[in-house]
Amino acid sequence: MNYQILDLNSDYLLSSFGQTTATGLAKLVDGEISHDQITRMLASEKLTSKTWWKMIKPQVRQIQQEDGVVGIDDSIAEKPFTDENEIICWHYDHAKGVTVKGINFMSALYEAQGVTLPVAFELVAKTETYLDPKTGKEKRRSLETKNERYRRMLQAVCDNQIPFRYVLNDLWFASAENMRVVKLDLKKEFIMGLKCNRKVALSEADKADGRYQRIDQLDRPEGTTLIIYLEGVSFPIQLIRQVFTNEDGFIGVRYLVTSDLTLNADQLITIYQRRWKVEEYHRSLKQNVALTKSPTRTETTQTNHFLAALWSFVKIELLKVRTKKNHYQLKSQLYLSALQQPFHELRQLQPVSLVDAPVA
Repeated sequence: MNYQILDLNSDYLLSSFGQTTATGLAKLVDGEISHDQITRMLASEKLTSKTWWKMIKPQVRQIQQEDGVVGIDDSIAEKPFTDENEIICWHYDHAKGVTVKGINFMSALYEAQGVTLPVAFELVAKTETYLDPKTGKEKRRSLETKNERYRRMLQAVCDNQIPFRYVLNDLWFASAENMRVVKLDLKKEFIMGLKCNRKVALSEADKADGRYQRIDQLDRPEGTTLIIYLEGVSFPIQLIRQVFTNEDGFIGVRYLVTSDLTLNADQLITIYQRRWKVEEYHRSLKQNVALTKSPTRTETTQTNHFLAALWSFVKIELLKVRTKKNHYQLKSQLYLSALQQPFHELRQLQPVSLVDAPVA
């Protein structure tokens, strides 16, 4: 892998405002590197999460703290017009409630000192085909669950000796096994969302007797904590009911649970709010670093383009810290700079002007 060209390509993705191609980058650098060199870089060895850790490790070591948090979530980079393969395929989008075509990626995002960096990732590859018994159509599926990938990424974070205290994730990853692994195996704490129909016991005696009830049927005021017991989880956890308002004005209810029984309600909510960095990361990847704007066609080139986009995200995130501007302000600054040069060149060419036009 030619990392010098990969680094140059990441600058191209960050500064681009349209489709990103090998030809486009070659023209941009005016012969410094050729189209073929860029293509060979993308088509060389398929980079992995282990490779990514080697790239990002120096930046992580500069910001790491014992009270860091790791947020894990997945998202889909839609690629509706790209040929289907094992990583470009159909996935169910929970946010939209429909199946979309694209890359389903999972990320472990480390946040410390106000800096957010992806430290591990997985591309969901659907390697097995089968016939859907309902429709009779051929479909793809992965041989691994997302919860298995979740646990593998967390183990990698610990193996790489990244200090953190809390794992933050939404309700899709709040399985009993994930809770046990975080608390008992990795010796970390978690804060997770919980589905409203999840059944809980209110005491160890109730749990032993199988007396469970849905959490949305508990008569608990907002913002108060409650010790509960889950089936398959050997330790007590703390529950809080939170009412929130979305940007569109929708009022909803969120149930949060934590393994840290020392947290009060305000602390629990404040720490979980750091998970929002994952949503900002997903948006910035898609809107600011051209994740979905490359015409790559093979699994290797698509994977390596993904890593180049991750590296672009790291650059704009570190620029955010240095300049005190958010990702969108920085992107707008680049856009304005891109417009200024052709604007001034056009004025120097002195095109026809209305200044000297006769007044009717």
